[in-house]
Amino acid sequence: MAKSQRQVRSDRPWYAVAAVVFAVGMAGTTLPTPLYGLYREEIGFSQFMVTVIFAVYAVGVIAALLVAGNFSDVVGRRPVIFVALVLSVFSAVCFLFEDGLPLLFLGRLLSGFAAGLLSGAATAAVTELAKTGQRRRAAFAATAANMGGLGCGPLLSGVLAEYAPYPLRLPYLVHLGLLAVAMVLLAALPETVERPVPRPPLRPQGMVVPAEARSVFAPAALASFAGFSVLGLFTAVAPAFAAQYLGVDNLAVEGAIVLLVFLASTAGQLFMERVGPVRALPLGCAILVVGLVLIGSSLLVESLGVLVAGAVVAGMGQGLSFRASVAEVSRAAPDRQRGATISALFVTAYVGISLPVVGIGALTVAVGLRGAGLIFVGCVIAVSTAVALHLARRPELRGL
Repeated sequence: MAKSQRQVRSDRPWYAVAAVVFAVGMAGTTLPTPLYGLYREEIGFSQFMVTVIFAVYAVGVIAALLVAGNFSDVVGRRPVIFVALVLSVFSAVCFLFEDGLPLLFLGRLLSGFAAGLLSGAATAAVTELAKTGQRRRAAFAATAANMGGLGCGPLLSGVLAEYAPYPLRLPYLVHLGLLAVAMVLLAALPETVERPVPRPPLRPQGMVVPAEARSVFAPAALASFAGFSVLGLFTAVAPAFAAQYLGVDNLAVEGAIVLLVFLASTAGQLFMERVGPVRALPLGCAILVVGLVLIGSSLLVESLGVLVAGAVVAGMGQGLSFRASVAEVSRAAPDRQRGATISALFVTAYVGISLPVVGIGALTVAVGLRGAGLIFVGCVIAVSTAVALHLARRPELRGL
């Protein structure tokens, strides 16, 4: 079970240190986002292949969550986070020596494994390292580190690729340096899991949702699926649309557009403090719908300003519902199964971030990027609206 608070209690904000490690690890997963255009020029592949490469990453995330989502509950948070950082190092090395699609696929797969391990273990570590009075701040720190790391990756690579030499190498060298710092910080962190003696065998548990957490998990999973599908749109497709239809050829600007949706997500998480988790889930889905309408409008009128507005509004809706989801699932899950339950929540989220994006890629072949984007927006609007109505009309869900 998790260690008592007296064992991690000190004047040092350990949960904030863990959040920094979390953010550095997640930043590597989105580093290639503004670079796909350069890879297409260098190697020669279609927009559909970009979504396939992105899907390989999502497959890695889901596989890691399903196979090892409960491992940190057994061996501890720190060992699992360390393995995730090592996988991030190997992923960066693949991109450094990339000479074609095989290493791109391998690098993204390893990156997915790293993100899958980090999602459950690091989220649990951040929340458990907080003192009693810091739990709400720690819940925000965990989700903000996730979203902030994902958002900073495209900005870092976009700025370096646009204004520094070696655009397809330098971003990964810089990230390797950040990973080295993260490993030093990880070594200083207290462990929050008391390893059982004898240690049970490490066995994949798949989707673990304890009975006492199911009433919370179901609406949280629905909201996470809808919100993460929009994040997938921005991390896989938005830079290509901006370049093709909006005349944006600056990689730093493309990275900044992706960053905006994640910063807005963080702002939405902050807003959850005022709204409360009960209302945050349906309200977040409703705001997401408004953002999707703006995104769809930007595809029609070819307006960068409307696309940016859509990114901000959709990001706020996603963040509002996502923080409520993580906080409540973490609270409802028993200590021994907290990491596994959080991992199960991320499985649903990453199914949302991957399947719709692959659908966009397939549709692009038939109807073009704009048409595929409009179909995507329409489908997610329908899903998000249904989720919001479902959450608002179920009185038993008000006990969240």
